[in-house]
Amino acid sequence: MTTGQNADNAKAEADAAQAERMTGESDANAPVKGAVAEGESRPDAGTEAGSKTGAGAAVSTASTDAAEDVAETEQAVAAVEPESEVLRVQHGMFGVKGTGDTSGYGGLSRAIDFPSAGQQPFGGWWDEVYDRMGALAPNSSDVIEKVVVHRGEITFHVVRGQLATLARHLRDDPHLRFELCSSVSGVHYPADSGRELHAVYHLQSMTYNRRIRLEVSAPDADPHIPSVVPTYPAADWHERETYDMFGIVFDGHPALTRILMPDDWPGHPQRKDYPLGGIEVEYHGATVPPPDQRRSYT
Repeated sequence: MTTGQNADNAKAEADAAQAERMTGESDANAPVKGAVAEGESRPDAGTEAGSKTGAGAAVSTASTDAAEDVAETEQAVAAVEPESEVLRVQHGMFGVKGTGDTSGYGGLSRAIDFPSAGQQPFGGWWDEVYDRMGALAPNSSDVIEKVVVHRGEITFHVVRGQLATLARHLRDDPHLRFELCSSVSGVHYPADSGRELHAVYHLQSMTYNRRIRLEVSAPDADPHIPSVVPTYPAADWHERETYDMFGIVFDGHPALTRILMPDDWPGHPQRKDYPLGGIEVEYHGATVPPPDQRRSYT
């Protein structure tokens, strides 16, 4: 080994030792990341939660533990899931009448039903949420039409005129804190007379790790429901899609226009009374008829 190589090796070892020493000193003196909350890292920095929404609720680790919540949910489901309310019975895949359909499911028969209302105790934190909603709205029967527990989930059916007020309470109250509206969707039940159109809202509390569902109904003749965009801005495009597909008009929405279909599109494609449509075929003007108008193979 030459003298120059020895010098280079010695220099490399010295540099490595110095770097290790500096790194060790830096790690020893550096605070643990996140240990000191300052600036924007503090939750609710600069807010006045106490004066605006009341004292914050104590968050219990046990009450938000996933395993315990699952156990409570299973017990509640076993205790309160009632029989369903049948709206109608549908035969075949597409509700074909007379001619049969070509799907191979002509003999299929299934009930279109609603789970019936449950009664307290619902179990676990469901009762806490329901009781708190009742405390915020003394005449709770004028706000909550019924509560349904079905398949491990809870749904609050809300009077449509009270939706906006209830949504604000659910978001801001320190005992509830449902900060996120993750979805708004529509359902059309032609057989549910006077309540044909339903809007469904999925709310999540990131503070307490809880999820609930709100459901609001409106008649075909008056398809208006208050918008929740002033409370949950993320619902903006969700409400536009629900309007586009089902024709529900969300009063107070900042720009309620179609989002999937062209502005001049006739009707709302996901309604049950919307034609299923046919397919044009480039063969002497032939078409494939919609499934509810096809001939039977028998």
